[in-house]
Amino acid sequence: MKPWRLPPHLLLLLPAVLILAAIVVIPLGLSLWSSFTPFRLTRPDTMYDFIGLRNYARLLGDAQFWSAFGRTVLLLTVALNLEMVLGLGLALLIERASRGQRILRTIMMFPMMFSPVLVGFQFKFMFNDNVGLVNNALQSLGLTDRAIPWLIDQNLAFISIMVAEIWSSTAVFAIFILAGLMAMPRDPLEAARVDGCTPWQTFRYVTWPFLMPFAFIAMTIRSLDVARAYDIIKIMTDGGPARRTEVLWTLISRTAYSDARMGMANAMAYIAILLSIAFTLIFFRQLSKARSQIAAEW
Repeated sequence: MKPWRLPPHLLLLLPAVLILAAIVVIPLGLSLWSSFTPFRLTRPDTMYDFIGLRNYARLLGDAQFWSAFGRTVLLLTVALNLEMVLGLGLALLIERASRGQRILRTIMMFPMMFSPVLVGFQFKFMFNDNVGLVNNALQSLGLTDRAIPWLIDQNLAFISIMVAEIWSSTAVFAIFILAGLMAMPRDPLEAARVDGCTPWQTFRYVTWPFLMPFAFIAMTIRSLDVARAYDIIKIMTDGGPARRTEVLWTLISRTAYSDARMGMANAMAYIAILLSIAFTLIFFRQLSKARSQIAAEW
């Protein structure tokens, strides 16, 4: 009998499969298993105690978890919509520029070049009570006579985080929408002008339907980033004051490493992953509708 051997194409793929299994599949499987255990970092033996869905059942009645969940959804909703509006405005302005368009596109991409950690430190300094740029500017303009506690007040701290997120990622929407504007055929626009459409009607019924797929692609990418928001919040407020800016991933980090409850943290993480998948499915469905509409109308 001839010895059995793997086909050559499978042998070529084998190193990549082994690497993926080592760095993705095995850790993912272990984290999923630990979410069904009371695993604590201080007690490694608890990794082998299967408790079923007890961690998930506890999360259903955990007010702290649902507060962080609600803030995550709020951050997703507000940040994504504002980024889309601002990105659309930037893209329209740059597309209309007759000179220096390449320079403007380069400048627009600058915020994306900074790491989230650097953005967090930057805005933490800007919103500082005593030496922050924002308070100094407001006091110099006479708009306020006292320092505003941006990172101490529970409402202002969350707004500050949103400002940092929006500043760092609006360029994602601007780039995708600008690509859509540059790819858009001019014949429908000229036909709309000939028919007597106002600029708003032209944008509403001609330009925006064509740009919607580009906006939904950007929204899908950004929804995954915002749902995993951690770096900026960790640097700026660390979930404070009194955990009023805690979102899912900062709560997961605190539960896993500060409280050493890795099993419970992994259960939270899988619920957060389901949230990301849900938003992605919603945006992909809207993307399919937008593409179908363009195919029918154009």
